[in-house]
Amino acid sequence: MHEVIISEKPKSAEKIAKALSSKAQKKKYKKISYWEFEEAGKKTTVLSGVGHLYSLTSAHSKNRLGFDLIWVPSYEIDKSSSYTRDYLNAIKKFGKGADSYIHACDYDIEGTLIGYNILKYACGNNAESKATRMKFSTLTKKDILDAYNHPLKLDYNQVDSGIARHMLDYYFGMNISSALMSAVRKASSRYISLSAGRVQTPTLSILADREKQIKEFVPEPYWLIKALSDHGIEASHVEGRIFEKERADKIFNECQGADATVTEVKVSETIRKPPVPFNLGGLQAEAHTLFGFSPKRTQTAAQNLYVGGYTSYPRTSSQKLPESLGLKNILLALSKNPEYREHIKDLPKNLKPHEGKKEDAAHPAIHPTGVLPGKLSPDEDKIYRLIVYRFISVFAENSKLETMKSTLNVAGEEFAFSRKRVSYEGWLKHYPFKKQEDDKFPPIKEGDLLKIHEILMDEKETKPPARYNEASLIKELEKKELGTKATRADIISKLYDRKYIEGRQIEVKPLGMNMVETLKEYCKDLTSEELTRTFERELEGISSNELTKEKILEDGEKEVRSILKDIHNNEEKIGSMLYGAYQETNVVGECACGGKLIKRHSPRYKTSFIGCSNFPKCRVTYSLPKGANILKKKCPVCGLPMISYGKPRKHVCMDPNCGKEVSRRQAPEVVGKCPECGRDLLKRSGRYGDFIGCSNFPRCRFTCSLDELNEIGKKKKENEANTAGK
Repeated sequence: MHEVIISEKPKSAEKIAKALSSKAQKKKYKKISYWEFEEAGKKTTVLSGVGHLYSLTSAHSKNRLGFDLIWVPSYEIDKSSSYTRDYLNAIKKFGKGADSYIHACDYDIEGTLIGYNILKYACGNNAESKATRMKFSTLTKKDILDAYNHPLKLDYNQVDSGIARHMLDYYFGMNISSALMSAVRKASSRYISLSAGRVQTPTLSILADREKQIKEFVPEPYWLIKALSDHGIEASHVEGRIFEKERADKIFNECQGADATVTEVKVSETIRKPPVPFNLGGLQAEAHTLFGFSPKRTQTAAQNLYVGGYTSYPRTSSQKLPESLGLKNILLALSKNPEYREHIKDLPKNLKPHEGKKEDAAHPAIHPTGVLPGKLSPDEDKIYRLIVYRFISVFAENSKLETMKSTLNVAGEEFAFSRKRVSYEGWLKHYPFKKQEDDKFPPIKEGDLLKIHEILMDEKETKPPARYNEASLIKELEKKELGTKATRADIISKLYDRKYIEGRQIEVKPLGMNMVETLKEYCKDLTSEELTRTFERELEGISSNELTKEKILEDGEKEVRSILKDIHNNEEKIGSMLYGAYQETNVVGECACGGKLIKRHSPRYKTSFIGCSNFPKCRVTYSLPKGANILKKKCPVCGLPMISYGKPRKHVCMDPNCGKEVSRRQAPEVVGKCPECGRDLLKRSGRYGDFIGCSNFPRCRFTCSLDELNEIGKKKKENEANTAGK
């Protein structure tokens, strides 16, 4: 009897094998580890993937476009996935022909699809029909054993939902991105890398709308009037922002020299309930606020803690902690750490978590398992402590906040101030990340006379809407039902990678703005939040057996074909607009000829360089060392941008000839003909000395040293002499 268990990651495979048997042995196939043990006549092999081992591609077209899609090994279509080859080969070698299979990948739609594809395509022989499902939210021995001993049937609705999501994303992403790049090529004869997507483009549209609001915002002046009094009181006029200068001047002048009468003193107490348990979005938002972590950085650290067995599965929407988790036992285990023990011992005896409204059928809220970690990375340590203290605090008592609100009468004008202080710590005592209010209440009562020391009038301006940061954007996407908890961070990362956006306070670059404006004008459906939201709801309908995969994909194909038709009908305009924006985004300086120096990329040679926008009339180019960054700082000698490169980083002028006797503008010396393309060979100077380069750069990248050129010349003469002798 042979049983094969498929896990999603190597560390998960190790946890599962060790939990199921003390006899589990680690074995190697090439560089890949797998686990085996044998008990009661049954041999068990635990194998793992590394995320997705299969990707979608077109069944017919060499350029990967179309709607007839098939699953193929990821390494066949993406060179960066070459590391998955050995994992797939190991599964094929040790996973085929087993008597039974257990799907033990993460229990969500992505994990379900990963395991299903491995069973179907790598294990073969209808392995998926012989498979059961393990469901666990932590990689603790208890949860693994419970999931193994109580297996579930494979949820084919989950499988179909995963397949439909990937195919929809392919329909929109691959086909439309290719159509946009094709439009640019036809309009400009240039290649630029562009991407659009079912969720990516509406997300960019949200950012572009905010960017437009900020740029179109016209500030309006207003005035704030304050009264400074005894006991450090700073009271503000109750009208707040006063937009009429005459009104502000009148209040300011009439209050000069007057004292204040306390007209009201009201002290109230507010109950602050404990926070709710973390779901992924909540954890990402809190980590961004406290530590400045990007959502993806937080997600990576949380995933590592889960795989280590220290916390539960992070990609959850739930804010619930069911009693079945063994909450008392988790707290008892955490108490072995003296730091946490001091907080846990003060919790109420009747342990009941304060929960939020959101639920997730697959997993509970993020929580510690009780297994205390050894050495963690700095990021993991911060996220672990945050999860533990949030977990402890949800069981604590309410906090109480005391607020004093007072009003003053100054020459008939009403001013007000407030003070706050925590009167009972409650849960705040167990959540060190929350700053506690500790204002001093002034000893005043209604009817008191207070001396006014000064009346202040400050002129200010209204400010535009705040920019999104990554955490606030994820909240916005969650509110608008765009994307999923597992994909939102990756979508934002892709927008950064494509140079559509930049900065921690997200600013949309010209290419991103132009992308949205172009698509809104010529194919509006692609930027539509409603279209994306509708598909998200329909995908959820597959999981609940309300809709079929086939119907959703049929609708998706119709939408994409309609968008592609719009692009084709306006190809020249779309291509010109996008290429113009691309050039603007990549302008790094001014050329001596008056053109713009633009950072370009050569897909053929996979290198970047700087070229003039007036090419081919102006052939000025500057090569960029590998890993070079263009700095905002300008060269003090020639005014071109500085670049940084190398280890340790060097800061130099973009022009390697800067500061040398030979001018940049002087024509380089012609020293021969290129042996590869026949164009002139030029003597050039680089960061590492003089060299010979082809004048047809960057199309021809032939280079050699001066000595090598002499050798080439000698061989040429010898060949000519031999030919003449014959």
